[in-house]
Amino acid sequence: MTDTLTVPSGEAEVLESVPRGFLAHDWQPATGGRTFEVRNPATEKVIATVADCGAQDAVKALDAAAAAADQWALTSPRDRARVLHRLTDSLTEHRERLAQIITLEIGKTITEARGEADYAAAYFRWYAEEAVRPHGRSTPSPDGRSHIVTVAEPVGPCLLITPWNVPLAMAARKAAAALAAGCTAVLKPAALTPLSSLVLGELAREAGAPPGVLTVITSSDAAAVSTALLADPRLRKLSFTGSTPVGRLLLQQSGARVLRTSMELGGNAPFLVFDDADLDLAVREAMIAKMRLGGQSCVGANRFLVQEGIADAFAAALGERIAAIRVGAPDREDTELGPLADHRAVDKVRHLVEDAVARGAVVVGQADIPDGPGHYAAPTVLDHVPADAAIMREEVFGPVAAIHRFSTEAEAMSVANNTEHGLASYVMTSHIDRARRVAARLQAGMVGVNRGLVSEVAAPFGGVKQSGLGREGGPEGLHEYQQLKYLSLPGFHS
Repeated sequence: MTDTLTVPSGEAEVLESVPRGFLAHDWQPATGGRTFEVRNPATEKVIATVADCGAQDAVKALDAAAAAADQWALTSPRDRARVLHRLTDSLTEHRERLAQIITLEIGKTITEARGEADYAAAYFRWYAEEAVRPHGRSTPSPDGRSHIVTVAEPVGPCLLITPWNVPLAMAARKAAAALAAGCTAVLKPAALTPLSSLVLGELAREAGAPPGVLTVITSSDAAAVSTALLADPRLRKLSFTGSTPVGRLLLQQSGARVLRTSMELGGNAPFLVFDDADLDLAVREAMIAKMRLGGQSCVGANRFLVQEGIADAFAAALGERIAAIRVGAPDREDTELGPLADHRAVDKVRHLVEDAVARGAVVVGQADIPDGPGHYAAPTVLDHVPADAAIMREEVFGPVAAIHRFSTEAEAMSVANNTEHGLASYVMTSHIDRARRVAARLQAGMVGVNRGLVSEVAAPFGGVKQSGLGREGGPEGLHEYQQLKYLSLPGFHS
């Protein structure tokens, strides 16, 4: 483990700078010295070994969080904000280091990884500013006999479980809000991508977060860690981003202790293109909505529903754009798409494409992938995808665009909403009345109108139906870590 935060440059130096323990009151090894390996999906080589924590270690992390909880809750909003501002500056200073770590652990292109580092810093900046804007009200009761005062207080120690696809920014989205609200937090990153979260924990300590305010625990056995923590009466909040099946299980466990929960779960986003859409704009935004993060995004466009009058032109243009994507080593500046997370992701993409083609879909564009090691999947555009294809029902999480044609607006709405999920949707149209009408009817927590990117630190991120509960980002994200207390005081007329 390192004791200083000088910014490293080369790959070996960057990896050497990552702490190898887990963070409770201080850095320590897992019980029994257990470790697990982290592999680079572009090379399939081991790049690091980190602490493989179990239930006992999880409780140690919560011990630290619980011990720090009262003092952090009593710390003034301005002083909490100062810590978050310093952490923002530190993330900005270490931008290139963090980008290299993200690229190494998940295969994201270096350009996108830099963007993620900036996005993470933006969350800490936003919540540093939100921390000093307290919520509550003071008003006389209708009969004048009492005075109503409401105060927002921190909910208490939190467990933050983050996904592998956006490892640093999702940790920042949760931790920044929790710390700004006055909560302490145990951060549990995905086993595929623990390195950037370990560095975040180190940077938080350097920025002045007291011991225990942000602890970080890494594990290859997420169930053991979460079960131990969810059963502990000191834990008061769970925030989880991941699959719907795992989210359902965690909700069941949380229900036993009536924990506050925030759940950002799976998606099956429709991307609707109407005949009146600007073709060039639609294709450009489709590339963003589909290919961002290599298609491994919960808000990524999953089903392209395209009206018949524009479908031929849209399919040809999108096929041409996707066929030209440069797929390769993610650390190269000119690479546009790196590998997927692991071989299971590649196998799933292959299965979905084969199933769609077997049911009548046509490949209208496909990029080349490099030979040799690495979990690469060919970016592909499928046209004439039937409604019964698996790719219309399942979250793709890969670089495949499936085009399903429709004739009427009513048909488009029926297909778009025919899913258990409701995270994000996209609408491409030149008519403002249609945009408003369709957006109102889409069963989704977020709708991008003539935009393929909805993520924004100042906006509430979250879904409806089985895509989750609660919101992250914006002022709403702060409220998820606060509970209201009502004070009944003597009234002015009592």
